[in-house]
Amino acid sequence: MNVTIIALGTRGDVQPYVALGAGLRRAGHAVRLASHGTFRDLVQGAGLDFAPMRGNVQEVVHSPEMRAALAGGNMLEINRVSARATQSAALHWAEDGLTAARDAELMLAGIGGMNVAQSLSEKLRVPLLEAHVVPFHPTRAFPGPIFPPGVARLGGWANRLSHVLTRQVMWQMFRAADTRARREVLDLPPAPVLGPRPLRPLPTLHGISPSVLPRPADWDAAQHLTGYWFLPQEDWTPPPALEAFLRAGPRPVSIGFGSMTTPDPQATTRAVLEALERSGQRAVLLSGWGGLSAQDVPDTVFVTDSAPHTWLFPRVAAAVHHGGAGTTAAGLAAGVPNVIAPFFGISRSGVSGCGSWVWGPRRCRAARWARARWPPR
Repeated sequence: MNVTIIALGTRGDVQPYVALGAGLRRAGHAVRLASHGTFRDLVQGAGLDFAPMRGNVQEVVHSPEMRAALAGGNMLEINRVSARATQSAALHWAEDGLTAARDAELMLAGIGGMNVAQSLSEKLRVPLLEAHVVPFHPTRAFPGPIFPPGVARLGGWANRLSHVLTRQVMWQMFRAADTRARREVLDLPPAPVLGPRPLRPLPTLHGISPSVLPRPADWDAAQHLTGYWFLPQEDWTPPPALEAFLRAGPRPVSIGFGSMTTPDPQATTRAVLEALERSGQRAVLLSGWGGLSAQDVPDTVFVTDSAPHTWLFPRVAAAVHHGGAGTTAAGLAAGVPNVIAPFFGISRSGVSGCGSWVWGPRRCRAARWARARWPPR
């Protein structure tokens, strides 16, 4: 079968779908993955056909408007900034998507590519299978991904409603761009106000371990918890200086916030270094897109742009990170404590997104367990 996967966003948004595509390829399917040019080597390195989708998410993340929205911690404002960015990208994505899915017999997408894929599915009459790395089907068991855990105090009906509202928030911020792309590129009428309807019902895949998120009792048989989608551990040679640092003392802590950006990277770095000094820990500091500064760090801290989590996490005492789905999965797979530092999705009451943006109440308990035992013994 010819399968086209559309995965847009940061590396954390794209890499799980590369792993899923690699699994489909091993099962005998021909897989093309459509994403930003930044990820061409990642996709082709997994043996998949690559189709470019224009746009640079990093530029959006580092824009002054997005920095201000992220600093405010307001999910609605973050969505508004994202919606404005999609207005200019939607036409390109529709054009590029038509090329990427030209011979597809099945399309597959998660949150990052779903709205684009829904319109392409309708245009090309190709069925679309949803595949998510967060629980994205309504349930009474816990709130939707963009809602604080306090919603659960209102009862199962509120949890279930929050999932419906989550999908609507994500659709409505894209709806105007989608309407324009349908009119100017795809020659389709506008989608219904509440969102496109699937060509035909298909199962939904959730790339989450059932050991971390037990299957909700009210999910129907079409919802599948498949386990995490991991790429095979890459043949990565660490810099000699990093190997020497790891050998030079007790296991360090890994600290990195992936694609998250901060208004003041230097201030973030100072806070991290102060925490390390107070706790007496060594650390590997992953600067990532956040641009954490490497200036004037002590000998107990090693700074690098990045390192594969599958290589690094088994070699550290704990992983401190932003709670992204892929990073959290890698930390759990490595068997080390995960300490989550939420960056957005924080309610005005001060209740963090734990349980929403860190993908499930059990992971929040794992984070609290790690903090209660900090520093590691």
